[in-house]
Amino acid sequence: MLNGSITGEVFLIGTGPGDPELLTLKALRMIQGADVVVHDRLVSQPILDLIPDGVERIDVGKKPNHHPVPQAEINALLLRLAQSGQRVARVKGGDPMIFGRGSEEAAVLRAAGIPVSFAPGITAAQGVSAATGVPLTHRGLATGVRFVTGHCQANRPLDLDWAGLANPDTTLVVYMGHANMQQIAGALLAHGLPADHPVLVVMNGTRPNETRLVTHLGALQTKRATIAVPGPVLFIVGRVVRLLDEMAGPETDAILQSPELQRVLHG
Repeated sequence: MLNGSITGEVFLIGTGPGDPELLTLKALRMIQGADVVVHDRLVSQPILDLIPDGVERIDVGKKPNHHPVPQAEINALLLRLAQSGQRVARVKGGDPMIFGRGSEEAAVLRAAGIPVSFAPGITAAQGVSAATGVPLTHRGLATGVRFVTGHCQANRPLDLDWAGLANPDTTLVVYMGHANMQQIAGALLAHGLPADHPVLVVMNGTRPNETRLVTHLGALQTKRATIAVPGPVLFIVGRVVRLLDEMAGPETDAILQSPELQRVLHG
């Protein structure tokens, strides 16, 4: 608190996967109304350029195996800034409530009596789906979708429900899985998914330097060296990948030739 009477507040803001046009109006309002912006490394430069001149920026970005500002210090920083009476924009890539540790930071702040507000962001899976045209669910191909992280705290081994994840009727989206992609592919194969099960790997999704790799589980174990980093990497595992424009085939033909569509087209 400032002079024992003024308490600031913290805005936990998701900025999406990088395309500034995917930023919500609420997120933009919070960013432009802040006294100080504390941001991660995955926040794209075009979004950082929206911060008004004169607003302090603090970079607390983490990289794989390199955390120059540990999470406990980030929590303490947010608390200290808010207690000094400032409006703090805590800006994150994606959505702060999906693998973004937003709830952890909010818990610390609320325990100290600091008001916290959220602005959701377009999570990477949705952004990549829109950018590529690959749906996350589709009749006849996927009845559901699951989001998992491919990275564990302190580089511990992944402990996921591999049997449940290896469901051919579900689209599996893996965040932060580059380092462990061989383990992920091997576990899914061992639990029953076929070697030719489609996989779409997207690097820097929705950004000008977006790149894509279409492959399958059997080859994914040997593809790690071909996937460029740094930059966020997302894996979409599932039959929906076959609907990618470059891969249009029997599934697309079936949609175009369906009786329902033909009735609409031809009466």
